[in-house]
Amino acid sequence: MTIANLLRAEAAKRILIKDGPYGTAIQDLGFGEADYRGDLALPMDQKGNNDMLNLTRPEAIAGVCDAYIAAGADVLATNTFNANRISQADYGAEHLVEEINLAAARIIRGCVDRAKAIDGKPRFVCGALGPTNKTLSLSPRVSDPGYREVDFDGVKDVYRQQIDALVAGGVDIILIETVFDTLNAKAAAFAAAEAAEALGRELPVMLSMTLTDLSGRNLSGQTVEAFWHSIRHVKPLSVGLNCSFGATELRPHVVALSKVANTLIQVYPNAGLPNDLGEYDEEPVTTGGLVGDWASEGLVNIVGGCCGTTPAHIAAMAKAVGQYPPRMVPREGAAMRLSGLEAFSFAA
Repeated sequence: MTIANLLRAEAAKRILIKDGPYGTAIQDLGFGEADYRGDLALPMDQKGNNDMLNLTRPEAIAGVCDAYIAAGADVLATNTFNANRISQADYGAEHLVEEINLAAARIIRGCVDRAKAIDGKPRFVCGALGPTNKTLSLSPRVSDPGYREVDFDGVKDVYRQQIDALVAGGVDIILIETVFDTLNAKAAAFAAAEAAEALGRELPVMLSMTLTDLSGRNLSGQTVEAFWHSIRHVKPLSVGLNCSFGATELRPHVVALSKVANTLIQVYPNAGLPNDLGEYDEEPVTTGGLVGDWASEGLVNIVGGCCGTTPAHIAAMAKAVGQYPPRMVPREGAAMRLSGLEAFSFAA
């Protein structure tokens, strides 16, 4: 059985649990610049470069993963949100991208394999790809709307380097997350398809969009339905939403996506909206209850946490959704489906 079929089989039995964020957990560890840098000779300050900790403090990253596993997580992502050449350029660490991703994948693979050896429970390792800090759809220059800092082939190559290292480290799935620009996501999906062809086997992909305002659009202007129409040809193992807002604000958009996507729905919200200091106050029981409401309405197949959530939040979600069956994946009728900023469907 392929990894994709195994995950679908598990998702048919129950709502699966994804882990929470590494950023929140790392902040709680209170590391200083020396922890991030380790003994690496790097030209710039490394504090805040969470991906670098895969090399310099691997035991800390493993500890975070183990905590999420203990909380009930079935889907574990690598600590590689910014482990690409574009993002690592901010830290002068582009040359370490392959090492970072390889180490990150091996850390999570090791945690998952050790847990399975104890309880026999299937778990899945996702190689996390963040959106980078560049956009293919929009110009950073107000006076020059046609200008781009990057091009499609360049972004695709950046993602391909990351994917190859993650696969070499043992990931099962590629998770393209926090998608604010659909064209960036397409470059990542294209890179994953190229990598799969080179491997001579399936490399499943998950896609997760982030919304930039309460109207339900990403930065490139698409609604959740239009986003689905834009990427459905990838045949993702799951599609969903992450970050954006808390569960309350995400709910109508989860409903909309759940109605149109003929694949698994994966949603991992923030712990509510941040307060005036940028911190998250929503308690685990609250987040768990809100996500449990989604499950009671048959809206989701995989749930987890994003900014501000902790292993306690993940445990609360696992408890809340455990009593409900997973969402039934709808069958798509024959139609021509198009997308611009909004979705268009024409029945056959």
